[in-house]
Amino acid sequence: MRVVTERIPTLKSVTVGIWVNTGSRDELPSQAGYSHFIEHMFFKGTRSRSAAEISREIDGLGGEMNAFTTRETTTFYVKVLDQQLERALELLSDLFHHSRFDPKEVEKEKQVVLEEIRMVQDDPEDFVQELHTAQVLGRHPLGRSILGRAETIRRLKREDLLAYIEAHYDPTQIVIAIAGNFDQRAMDKLVARYFGKTRATSNPSTPVRRPPIVKGGVLVKQKPLEQVHLCLGLKGIAAGHKDRYAVYALNSVLGGSVSSRLFQEVREKRGLVYSIYSFLSGYSDVGTITVYAGTRAKEASRVVDLVCREIRRLSSKGVEKKELDRTKNQMKGSLMLSLESSHSRMSKLAKDELIHGSRTSLGEILSHIDRVKPEHVYGVGRRLFTFDHLAITGLGPISSRSLQAHR
Repeated sequence: MRVVTERIPTLKSVTVGIWVNTGSRDELPSQAGYSHFIEHMFFKGTRSRSAAEISREIDGLGGEMNAFTTRETTTFYVKVLDQQLERALELLSDLFHHSRFDPKEVEKEKQVVLEEIRMVQDDPEDFVQELHTAQVLGRHPLGRSILGRAETIRRLKREDLLAYIEAHYDPTQIVIAIAGNFDQRAMDKLVARYFGKTRATSNPSTPVRRPPIVKGGVLVKQKPLEQVHLCLGLKGIAAGHKDRYAVYALNSVLGGSVSSRLFQEVREKRGLVYSIYSFLSGYSDVGTITVYAGTRAKEASRVVDLVCREIRRLSSKGVEKKELDRTKNQMKGSLMLSLESSHSRMSKLAKDELIHGSRTSLGEILSHIDRVKPEHVYGVGRRLFTFDHLAITGLGPISSRSLQAHR
């Protein structure tokens, strides 16, 4: 395992994360949802602790323990006061190495995950984004829901989950990231004690990932809702791409903040939406840029038209220096505020290691942002903001015909 640490003596907390370099994109179609299901099962009892005892113990430490699954990683973490670090590490190690995967608990958890799938389908903002991802990335594993499909969840067995762990949870694919207030020498000993004997899998599977083809088109799913929920998507860049800071700025100008063009034009000036924003999805080999908006059915076509107009303006005219300077200040402020907790520092450490293979300091990131010039933003906008692969997804009381004109 790789171990990356950052000591921050001004904090009273410490966060430990175990990041496994496997996610929903590494599953076969018949395994859809396994990574996420495994994440759930690590909290359902070990050889020495029941699920209830695990919950009581972390509450007794006054800490927080949780996990999350993305399309490329599975993460387990614990955040505690610095004096509780050893007990927290022992607990996290017990879950990671000795979870039982009791067949009765597996059957029970199937119902929990099926409810989670239903919950996403009942949240139109989440659901339209899932539909949009599937539309843009097609049958590629990245296009599948992280939660999996109901039929694969109902069919899975304990042996399937253990076989998946055996294939994907090799120490070479695991990063332990630790940030907060700790003594480095003591920490080294604790990590060696609780994680130093992690055995290699007998038949490890190094992720072999092929990039998807980003697709365009119009997809509408009719549903009796009060609003129409929209996603417009374009091809972006991979997470570690050299132009990422210019793309961060481009996204911020488009719809990444309350001073962005879309928020000001569509919400503040015209009052057509309550929520509108853009965001980047960056994976190891591909990325997307997505705009989300929720509006009345009769205004959906107009909102799409306004979004397309702003995309064209950025593509053809770029940004002025004054607008870019304001955006860069907002980016730097947001970055520095986001890194004020041990949890966010832990996440940054792990992502740096998994994406770049080395740490990028806060000073280096701020320097990269400062070096972004209007011509850089114009260049990436010209390249990415083309309508060849524009994808439009609508959810609600709307027909596809009303969105086709924008293609």
